[in-house]
Amino acid sequence: MKLKNINFGLGLVALLALSSCADDKFSEYRTDMTKNLKEYQYLNNYEPLKKYVEDMKASGKCNPDFKLGIALAAPDFNKQELVYCLAGSNFEEMTAGNAMKYASCVKDDGTFDFNTVKDFVTNAQDAGLTIYGHTLAWHSQQNNKYLNKIIDGREIKVDPSQKVEKTDYQLDCSTLTKYDWSGSPESVKTEWNKDGAVVITNPEPIEPFYKLQYWLVNGISLDEGKDYKLTIECKAEGASDANIHFKLGSWSGGDEQQFTIPVGKGYQKVVLSVSPKMANNGIMFQHGDFAGKIYWKSVTISHSEAPAMEIFTDQVSNGNLDSSKPTSCFVVREAGKKDVAGTPVAGGPEGKNCIVVHANANASTEWDTQFFIYTPNKAWSKDEQYKVTFWYKATKQIGADTQCHNTPGGYMHYQCLNPNPTFTTEWKKYESTGKIPEQGDGMHAIAFNLNKGKESTAIDYYFADIHWYTVEKGNKIPLTDEEKKDTLTWAMGKWIDGMMEATDGYVTSWDVVNEALSGADKDGDGKFDLQSAKRGNVSADDAKNNFYWQDYLGDIDYVRTAVADARKSFAAHNGDPKKLKLFINDYNLESDWDDNGKLRSLIQWIKDWEADGVTKIDGIASQMHISCYADPKTQEKKKNHIVKMLELMAGSGKLCKISELDMGYVDAAGNKVTYDQVTEEQHKEMRDLYTFVLQKYFEIIPIDKQYGITQWCATDSPKDSGWRHGEPTGLWDLNYLRKHTYAGFAVGLGAPEYWKEAK
Repeated sequence: MKLKNINFGLGLVALLALSSCADDKFSEYRTDMTKNLKEYQYLNNYEPLKKYVEDMKASGKCNPDFKLGIALAAPDFNKQELVYCLAGSNFEEMTAGNAMKYASCVKDDGTFDFNTVKDFVTNAQDAGLTIYGHTLAWHSQQNNKYLNKIIDGREIKVDPSQKVEKTDYQLDCSTLTKYDWSGSPESVKTEWNKDGAVVITNPEPIEPFYKLQYWLVNGISLDEGKDYKLTIECKAEGASDANIHFKLGSWSGGDEQQFTIPVGKGYQKVVLSVSPKMANNGIMFQHGDFAGKIYWKSVTISHSEAPAMEIFTDQVSNGNLDSSKPTSCFVVREAGKKDVAGTPVAGGPEGKNCIVVHANANASTEWDTQFFIYTPNKAWSKDEQYKVTFWYKATKQIGADTQCHNTPGGYMHYQCLNPNPTFTTEWKKYESTGKIPEQGDGMHAIAFNLNKGKESTAIDYYFADIHWYTVEKGNKIPLTDEEKKDTLTWAMGKWIDGMMEATDGYVTSWDVVNEALSGADKDGDGKFDLQSAKRGNVSADDAKNNFYWQDYLGDIDYVRTAVADARKSFAAHNGDPKKLKLFINDYNLESDWDDNGKLRSLIQWIKDWEADGVTKIDGIASQMHISCYADPKTQEKKKNHIVKMLELMAGSGKLCKISELDMGYVDAAGNKVTYDQVTEEQHKEMRDLYTFVLQKYFEIIPIDKQYGITQWCATDSPKDSGWRHGEPTGLWDLNYLRKHTYAGFAVGLGAPEYWKEAK
């Protein structure tokens, strides 16, 4: 589970605690009440919680190695202030909420940052506290960017000088039955599909030559400005060689050339280099000055490219500035006006539309007038490769600065494009490729500062045909399933080894695999399936945001690999193999709606994972994020299944740990109650439920299988927290004053019921 926004704010009690920390590392954490002394004064009679565990151990009532734990934020503990004192005075073991998880330690390039972990271990050793490692293998809080990258594909190793030819268009002229357009005199005759060709016969020369003309075909889609090879298979019959006037384009223009077809030599392949001036093209021929027959057999248009290609994906919409479509990707800021979407107008290069930005005399700074290229649906990452192209000019020759913005107007970094563009009075095309700077991580917009000339005259700036592409290698072969498995097996081993090196043998107990199981048996094998994006038993958001190792390693090898890596690396980094304890941690093991079906399934899965005779899983850890219910029937049902959970865990023969215990309250109407709305009576009901859970643990779990209990929330959860926000989850309130639930927890550890004495 995630641990977020735990409140460790300082109140009066914190100051009292800190006053003694300087002398003895951490105080005995006591409470001076500041409210309702009659109801709460009894809480001052309780010792720190770990005192009762020590008494139980001394009297033989629990496992001598039992660990009473608390979850906390490692950076807060490392400060050696209030959190340090709280942990040391009340608990024996700590679980770091997030600091020891994959995403907290693995960077986008796969390198590690274990500095917080190492400090946590050092400070825990100094305080005499053990650490429960959370967690080695999980699907959540993974560095998805890195993991997806390493299984993305394998680049083809090629000689980039070896070009390959790609066909863009091919025409078999024997299939034609008409012209797209013809403007020839009646004396010119056409025969369709003669000798597999279109045959045009002109009996005598025509002046001028263009009075014999025709569009053989039209509607050929090509990239404007790109270099193509045009191959025409043809022949001529007549008294002299045929001079052909050719155009690839449209009535308004195109690529015009001439070529000659020799007569009497049969079919020839005429090869021309062409560069389309438009996206939609036709083929026109004119040859009125030739008397004879022309045979057109085939037309092929192709281009050559290196095998290692780059894939460009445009991240802006309507970059061609179609005035009939929205331009949400282009924002204009002019001094004294509100920001508006860029409005396409005529006047761009080669008949294109453009956007005009006016730098007027009202501007006081160069950023009073800006133009933004914006990708609202795309956040750019640092070091991500990009390509930007656009046409631009101004009414004066002048430079402009560029910036990285997270939104139009949300400045991040002083330069994005390299180099910055210099405007002239003539249209020029700008093209830049590069990487997003580190300071631009998360950017959505390029900003152009356009008031450079404010001190002399107003300037109009023009932008046209604007595109901002992501760039990816296009020469990758997808990895096979086995290759992905091999790669991720390596990655898991590297991660676990790095963590074991950072903890240097001190952390002897771990959640080796966290939250593996789903809540249903879809394949009908009698046990709940593992969570899986491929099997579709997780939500669309979870599939997108998480990384399910089991989808690549397999349900069995996923856990076996994690266990094997943990044992190998622990021993390799100063760990005593006899002390290492590996747990499978999961939630809803106490659930009543499936009659503890998830736990029953987990026990069976553990048998499957251990069936190789090598894999050993030491324990089961139950998270127990429970609630106290006002409805007595519901509450009784919940308690019965808590008992069943403990009985099943005890029967598994494994070490048993309650790993993440916390509690909310649900009223009779089924609504969650926030900490500021909990009544005294509801608070006391929660106290009793804590006592019930702990007493049943010690009653049902055999002494030699009692690993420990960890309270997940020290305090109530703040209303802006990402974890059970606003719920009364703590043993202390947000000011670190003991609550009735503290007493219930203490009584579960064998303390007296002091509230009865106070009556």
